[in-house]
Amino acid sequence: MCMATKTLTITEQAYGLLSENKLEEESFSEVIVRVITPKKRRTLLDYFGILTLEEGELLFEDLEKIRAMNLKTLQKRFS
Repeated sequence: MCMATKTLTITEQAYGLLSENKLEEESFSEVIVRVITPKKRRTLLDYFGILTLEEGELLFEDLEKIRAMNLKTLQKRFS
């Protein structure tokens, strides 16, 4: 696919910001598109794989502890 190109003049500061935000193997055009594109609403699928299995299990254990503490607090409050 052939894309049209444009030459832009930017300040050193703007170049520095682009360079700081550039990911490895990413072109400056890709940086601009990624940074400027409005953020879309994320779905649960967007977060798939963000945690390792071990991290997920630890998080689940912490949530279970929090639920147990909340249940005890509610039982005391309504007893």
